[in-house]
Amino acid sequence: MSLIAKLRRIALNQQGLLRAESFGRGKAAVLRAVERIGYVQIDTISVVERAHHHVLRSRVPNYQPAMLDRLVRERKLFEYWFHAAAWLPMAEYRFSLPRMRQLNGERNWFENIDARLRREILARIEAEGPLRARDFEDTRTTSSGWWDWKPAKQALEQMFMQGELMVTARDGFQKVYDLPQRVLPDWVDTSTPTVDEFAGHLVDTTLRAHGFATLVSMTYLRKGQKLRAAVKRHLQDRIEAGLLVQQPLGDKCTLYIDPRLLEARAPRCDAQLRILSPFDNLVIQRQRCREVFAFDYQIECYLREADRQFGYFCLPLLYRDRLVGRIDCKAHRAESRLELRAVHIEKPVGDDFAELLAAELRSFAAFNGCERVDAVDCGYAPLPSFLRKHTAVRHEL
Repeated sequence: MSLIAKLRRIALNQQGLLRAESFGRGKAAVLRAVERIGYVQIDTISVVERAHHHVLRSRVPNYQPAMLDRLVRERKLFEYWFHAAAWLPMAEYRFSLPRMRQLNGERNWFENIDARLRREILARIEAEGPLRARDFEDTRTTSSGWWDWKPAKQALEQMFMQGELMVTARDGFQKVYDLPQRVLPDWVDTSTPTVDEFAGHLVDTTLRAHGFATLVSMTYLRKGQKLRAAVKRHLQDRIEAGLLVQQPLGDKCTLYIDPRLLEARAPRCDAQLRILSPFDNLVIQRQRCREVFAFDYQIECYLREADRQFGYFCLPLLYRDRLVGRIDCKAHRAESRLELRAVHIEKPVGDDFAELLAAELRSFAAFNGCERVDAVDCGYAPLPSFLRKHTAVRHEL
């Protein structure tokens, strides 16, 4: 097996995507998955089931959104910011504090947040319990657009980002805010980590989630020369202790990896085919995806329509241990129909691929609340006949 093939297996194994039930089943498996991969990104787009549910469904076969909701209510997960909005393990709460401290005084998430409004919000939540933005009056006389949030909403978001409030639940997709002292369990460490501690956390989290990493991927969207220098020191210390080695990949890429992973036999691949979210932890860093999987993936919903190559919300296809293509689809829930707009196969696939894709599409349709898959104009001739064989939609519970 080539080095790159072995690295793919290692990465997929760490991500819980190499076997059908890497983390098990049920709510406990969901928690294990989040703890392993470090975070699950939250996104508002609902063309198909939202990203956080989709990512977890890819790793826990019987995943249901209620499982995530229960873990949040049980205070085992919390919402904050990783490189974007995310659900995070409650045990790692203290590593969200550096961003909170940075935003509290150095710069504001929103400008001109009224101090009196902040005090009123805190007083109301303390007296009335958890509240949503819609529980506060809009005092504006005019609105200039989508991101022109009412003052209370801006203040709530600023206070959330600064750590004055926490999100205790989601009502639909609206945040429900409460005081940290009513959300944080007694056992949570609330001491702010030093730059060195935070750097070590980034190294540990990235290696746990992916098995290996570059310096760029460990500091992905993290600012500050001090932090980057601290990460370099951690890597050098671990190299000198024999815990990591540097592994060249191509002409310009250097990976850091536990030497035991390189020496051991590559993990076995039992998985068949998965439809991944555009925000899946496996593909969210475009450079890493190119280097390890030779797959150039970019979500195109943020591009102008004329600049899109594959479609508005293309979903990567993981076939065994390779990313081989993408599909563009949309859930029409009122019609109970998953529309498959396009199938793009970009790498060689086996004779079983079309049947595996049909079965996964049926399961994915059910996960999206749809009873049928419309693939009439998808441009992939073998698929419709196999879809007809999978007429019974089955959603594992």
